[in-house]
Amino acid sequence: MSHTTDVPYVPVVHSAVVSAEVVPMVQKLQQLIEASDLSLILQVITVDKKLSQKMRQQLSDQYQTPLFIIDDKLQLSLLTHQISVAPDWKSLQRRVVSAGRKSELLLQACKLTDKSQVLDATAGFGHDSLILASTGAQVTLLERNPLMALLLMYEQQLMTQQANWQKLMARLKVICADSAQFMETLSFARQKGQALNTLTYDVVYLDPMFPENSYENMATGKGAKVGKHMQALHHIAQPPDLSEEQKLLNLALNTLVPGGRVVVKRPAAAPLFAQSSPDESWHNDVLRFDAYFNLA
Repeated sequence: MSHTTDVPYVPVVHSAVVSAEVVPMVQKLQQLIEASDLSLILQVITVDKKLSQKMRQQLSDQYQTPLFIIDDKLQLSLLTHQISVAPDWKSLQRRVVSAGRKSELLLQACKLTDKSQVLDATAGFGHDSLILASTGAQVTLLERNPLMALLLMYEQQLMTQQANWQKLMARLKVICADSAQFMETLSFARQKGQALNTLTYDVVYLDPMFPENSYENMATGKGAKVGKHMQALHHIAQPPDLSEEQKLLNLALNTLVPGGRVVVKRPAAAPLFAQSSPDESWHNDVLRFDAYFNLA
């Protein structure tokens, strides 16, 4: 893979305590970067001190850019604006195992089967994708930020080593791409009549960034606390404006099979996505899932 001069160097910081064990981890990251042609160059940095929270804050202040941390337990995380986050899919095991339409509002909205093809166009940390794939559906995860994409790819590779996760991991495909550009390419190919059966999805799922002040509990009317994963995403992604929302919704609808649906995740009290009224909606006191149907 050839790199241009504007490809960012990404610090990968680890403690001297685990120096030997870090080598194969970095090699795996390099392999994923090359295989997916990610615009990243890793810069491995060893520190003599323990990677405590205080030390992470100092590193964040020192580099003033998102960086990867490999801690003393050989766990990989992303550090940005003094916030350390990781997909940590293993922590969702109980929820993934018990996921069903009775317990998951997301699945009520998506109505998936083990034959469904899903495009998660705003993957983030991939948590919702795990729930979607728990139904047996095939899920394509789009993540435009190469740091986040690499984090997802590494997590998938890591969890594939766990026997009880292998079938689920095989139903996930992570792609580093801008969702609008990805869907535009599909739409163009569809217009040209190229491989129609592989260019459409039963569900396109959108969980776009929205302003931090839009989190409000419908029952209490008070703002809900934003978790650290969402705080980190707010530092590396911007919420779409109205024109971008409208473009995303139109592209998503054009990506569907006839009878398919676009499902948009919103805070319960947030305004309508793209100022467009959904065909159906599911909500609780915190979240809302709006569905837009392709009735063609």
